[in-house]
Amino acid sequence: MIYLDNNATTPVDPEVYDAIFSSLKRDVGNPSSIHLSGRKARETVESARQDVADLLNCSPEEIYFTSGGTESNNLSLIGAVGGRGKGHIITSAIEHPSVINTCVYLESIGFEVTYLNADSEGAVRLEDISKAVRETTIMISVMHANNETGVLQPVEEICETARERGIPFHVDAAQTIGKMHLSASPPADLMTIAPHKFYGPKGIGALYVRKGIILKPIFFGASHEKGLRPGTENVPGIAGLGKACQIAKRDVNRRVSHTARLRDMLLDGIMKSVPFTTLNGHHTNRLPNTLNLRIRGVRSVDLVEKLGDSVAISSGSACHEGRMKPSYVLKSMGLSDEEALSSFRLSIGKDNTGEEMEEAVERISEAVRILRENPGTD
Repeated sequence: MIYLDNNATTPVDPEVYDAIFSSLKRDVGNPSSIHLSGRKARETVESARQDVADLLNCSPEEIYFTSGGTESNNLSLIGAVGGRGKGHIITSAIEHPSVINTCVYLESIGFEVTYLNADSEGAVRLEDISKAVRETTIMISVMHANNETGVLQPVEEICETARERGIPFHVDAAQTIGKMHLSASPPADLMTIAPHKFYGPKGIGALYVRKGIILKPIFFGASHEKGLRPGTENVPGIAGLGKACQIAKRDVNRRVSHTARLRDMLLDGIMKSVPFTTLNGHHTNRLPNTLNLRIRGVRSVDLVEKLGDSVAISSGSACHEGRMKPSYVLKSMGLSDEEALSSFRLSIGKDNTGEEMEEAVERISEAVRILRENPGTD
């Protein structure tokens, strides 16, 4: 199989694998214990915290470990506003479900939420953010890069707007960290990190919390993570996260140039070999590894099925009550149901090759040819 679904998850890097299993064998103690085994486990945790901070260019005291991106997003939103009882939140209609559904929950308990649509190229407009701000606005949350389209959002400018008004700003950077460069420091007050998106383990995550930002815990227990996130730390997972950050820091330049070259090769090949193909989203202001394409007359779920075990891609559609439901991200950009249901995502990884791109173009082209010659029925 040619694996082109790296925005869903990435293979674990061999160095990360070694770090996890070394920790499993070495760190037998509870990092909260004061005996030797506990202290050694604590050293692993704090070393990884420093690795995350080094990648983000922040202080290790600003890094908290969680179970993954979903928890980090929930903790950011509920932890920042949950104790207030009411207020107004601004987010976008193209966020990950772990942000969208958290906002829906907050609406159910009395908060007001504004969901801003993206423009036709997949980006949230800065002027829409500014217009949406009210006297009662207490949080803005906008992702750094959309997981479906790869389009980058103007988070640096949104951060400036938020700070001018004294509003906390959260960025879901799950699709950005480890894939491309960040600014000199996190352009946010809160930032979500998910290592399984950059060759780290699943089931572990981190949250950047800028000094001075106060969060309330959403779980209750002992005083782990300075009382913000209770529960005995997942030491092997944290070791893997730290190693993934180490590797990303030294390898990001190569990753950007390598995946961008392969992305453009893949786009050029499909455009030339598959008639009536359109790129969804901005042509250049996107992740270096991501394409979202639509092919007229071919449903993406049928294409995924036809490719089978030969090429791994993502359809972006979901089955709901026996019918295919189009991507809400693409609908927010103004695509019709038919266009959205014909769209699919290709996301390239650091270990993909040019030969794989050439082969993927041939396999996708052949699958489309067969589907067009034998159109299915709903």
